[in-house]
Amino acid sequence: MVLYMEYVKEVFAQYDRQCIRVYQAYNPTIAKEAIALQTFGENFNINRMTWIKPSFLWMMYRSNWGTKKNQECILALDIYQTKFNELLKKAVLTSPDSANYTGSQWEKAFDETTVYCQWDPDRNINGNAINRAAIQIGLKGSTLRDFLDTSICKIEDLTPLVRKLNQQRKNGKLSDKQLPTEKIYSIKDKTIRIQLNMKS
Repeated sequence: MVLYMEYVKEVFAQYDRQCIRVYQAYNPTIAKEAIALQTFGENFNINRMTWIKPSFLWMMYRSNWGTKKNQECILALDIYQTKFNELLKKAVLTSPDSANYTGSQWEKAFDETTVYCQWDPDRNINGNAINRAAIQIGLKGSTLRDFLDTSICKIEDLTPLVRKLNQQRKNGKLSDKQLPTEKIYSIKDKTIRIQLNMKS
């Protein structure tokens, strides 16, 4: 008999009392500017949507451990939890969830929002899908501008660390203990949980 484990939709992240850590990948020009300014500068395109990801291994999967073109530099952004929670309140799923919206309701919400939520299978060290979801949050327009101005506590360049970890991974010597410790970031607001199709 095959047992299927439940697909868990929760936010898994590294966080402290004040901030939660999210990841992004950029080319060296944008990344170096961001490190120097501790926000994003003139080489960052404010008119495009940008995605933040709390899962380190999902970011590694997406950027192929910082080896994809224009994703060579891995940045960790520590953002204020109050601001992160505000983003969740405004977020609309990138595809309709029939339990929460009719098609027309979702289309209206999707068209009007500046914050998007997408769930994808989280990954292990080898890039294989695991039985929990990784959240991605997309920002654009006024929300993105506010995010850059008021939400970022610190930006750290993880590129050298990622290269080291990837080399260990290729040699079969990377263990989970060397990775960021991520645990469930508690979201108790029932409205958010329903809105993002999380178990209530």
